[in-house]
Amino acid sequence: MYRREGEPPLIKGWIPYLGKAVEFTRDAHKFLTTTQDKHGDIFTVRIAGKYITFVMDPVLYPCVIKQGKKLDFHELSHKAGQTVFTFPPDLGIQGLAENLAHTFSFLRGDHLILLTESMMGNLQLVLKQDYLCEESGWRVGGVHHFCRHVMFEATFLTLFGKPSHTTRHVDTDALREKLFQFDGVFLLLLAQVPISLLGSMKTIREEIICSLLPENRQKWCGTSRFLQETANMLDLYPMFREKDKAGLYFSLLWGSVTNTIPAMFWTMYHLLKSPEALATVRRELNQVLQLSGQEVGCGQDITLTQEQLDSLLYLGSAIKESLRLYSVAANFRLTQEDFNLQLDRGRCAKIRKGDFLVLFPMATHLDPEVYEDPEVYKFDRFVEDGKEKKDFYKRGQKLKYYLMPFASGSTICPGRFLATNGIKLLLSLVLLHLDVELLDNRQAVTMNPGRIGLGTVSPNSDPPFRYRPRPL
Repeated sequence: MYRREGEPPLIKGWIPYLGKAVEFTRDAHKFLTTTQDKHGDIFTVRIAGKYITFVMDPVLYPCVIKQGKKLDFHELSHKAGQTVFTFPPDLGIQGLAENLAHTFSFLRGDHLILLTESMMGNLQLVLKQDYLCEESGWRVGGVHHFCRHVMFEATFLTLFGKPSHTTRHVDTDALREKLFQFDGVFLLLLAQVPISLLGSMKTIREEIICSLLPENRQKWCGTSRFLQETANMLDLYPMFREKDKAGLYFSLLWGSVTNTIPAMFWTMYHLLKSPEALATVRRELNQVLQLSGQEVGCGQDITLTQEQLDSLLYLGSAIKESLRLYSVAANFRLTQEDFNLQLDRGRCAKIRKGDFLVLFPMATHLDPEVYEDPEVYKFDRFVEDGKEKKDFYKRGQKLKYYLMPFASGSTICPGRFLATNGIKLLLSLVLLHLDVELLDNRQAVTMNPGRIGLGTVSPNSDPPFRYRPRPL
């Protein structure tokens, strides 16, 4: 592929078609930062037959994000939905994308308040029945399993509702394990690896989709307004089969837990590793409860309003720090036309139609110029003088996009507020109701690289911890 004047430098690699795919998949952050040192802040890489232009400098991110009409994400998401979740090809029909976007408004504002209240009730339901038994002695479990178990079920109950005859679904554990097995091959499916070559994954996908068909959903009550509005919207399109709609519900369930749960894990794990962090966050929680006149263990469920959740600065900072270190999603856009990307200081780069334009926020999250000691987890990094710290700089310029765990612009995650609230709620309940300790505070837990480029990474191991109800 010849280069035109003004185009970014091209790194092709010596392997036909694959290009630099091996180096990129082995360690994307190392490969990209090394390439940046050699070729500058914007360059194009051939990866598996695709030409991908990376913009590495966060000062330049606004230059990319504002190019909404020239850069498209919907085509990518439609193709991914067809490949991964069996969406029908008709998802690109006129008006459907806009209607889908409208349903996401039911994850914000007053609807978010109702969802958060429901999430709090469901978290307390699962915790009380499974972890706050009358036994006062220590019990042992895995931190990651605990987060998966509680957060998955509470999220499912909040969004999809409860069985009409009882408070909990009997098959939640099996559904959870199937979904995370499927998540393990997600990137392979995106890479067009046939699902028939991935063992039992085709059967697992069918089973998850079937569990979300109307004959099962109609037995549930208390479904969220968000899911109700999504169902009503899909009913406007008679060309969609019930199985097609269930595939969309599967994607919503996948999106609601596969990043939230690992973010919850990393925050809980690091809080347990640091007595100072644990004591600070617990003290902050107790102060909020005292101001509202609530007492733990008085027989009543704890309630936390949105205002109270927002006031938990140290807990919020601890979550942001986990997202900074472990959120490794890349922001992909597909170029719709040849155009000149205007950069800073009068510079511009020529971008070709059909190429991908990508932001890789992990490079910013681990940049020592932006974050002091970027490899170190600091639970209070985002607190300064009793307020949320929002001022971070690169080359003396204040950054607008210094933390990007939820993508950006028109493709920013619509469920980010509920996800953050859910993590805050569960961590609050854990610290208020349980004594918790890591069994081995010396053994470091590393990242599983299987989700790099996709979202928040999971741990490579499940550190054991012990817990018991806190004495009243």
